[in-house]
Order: sequence, then C-alpha cells, then structure tokens
Amino acid sequence: MEHYTDVRPSSNRTRRPSHTSPVEVTLQAALDALADPIRRRIVRELAAVPDWTRPCGTFAHLSVAKSTLSHHFAVLRGVGLLEQRDEGTRRLNRLRREEFEARFPGLLSLVLAEEGPAGHGEAYEEGR
Repeated sequence: MEHYTDVRPSSNRTRRPSHTSPVEVTLQAALDALADPIRRRIVRELAAVPDWTRPCGTFAHLSVAKSTLSHHFAVLRGVGLLEQRDEGTRRLNRLRREEFEARFPGLLSLVLAEEGPAGHGEAYEEGR
C-alpha cells in the first residue's frame, strides 16, 4: 500500500504568519485596524513590554474568543503593526513601532496615549 505524505494540508501552526510592511499600507487601512478597542488594547499592552517577550496566549484575559483574538492579531499583522514568530509552542509578538511611526507619524503615539477602557479584563502579568 502506498503512503501519501503530502495529502494533508499544513496546519496553521506549521505555517509561518505573513507580515505586511507598513510602507504598503494605506492610511485608511491603518485607521480601520486601530478603530477596534481590543486591537488598540493589544497594541498598548505590546508597547509596554520588550520585543518578543509576549506570547499570544497571554492575551486570554481579553473578553473575546480565541478565534477572534487570532483574527485581531492577523489584522494587526496585515497593517504592519505587529510581527510574530514561533518559538517552540508559543507565538511571540513584536510591535513594529519604528516602522509604523515612520509611515504614519504620530498615529501610534495617539493610540499609546489613550487610556484603556475599564471592564475589559486584567492587565497581563509576567508568569501568569
């Protein structure tokens, strides 16, 4: 009997996430991505920690389903705000602050200056 190894498509976990350069993004797309309060919260939380130290799983305190959270990460990657890499079983995140700021001066500063909405869960704590 033959053994087919290439029949099954790769899972999301084995595929690398695609990244968009902020240079390729329109202002409207950036504004649309940042219009969502959950995405702005993700951006603010990533800005508060060093690059590549915050895995996706640590955003479970946000009041959305895991699939919705994955969608939010994809939207942020799609406008060049977020870069992700897999490290073992974790997907780590980096806010592309300098690149995004060069493309849209002042926009990220406005998001980071915004106070977070009350009632959207606890803040991330290292080691939780």
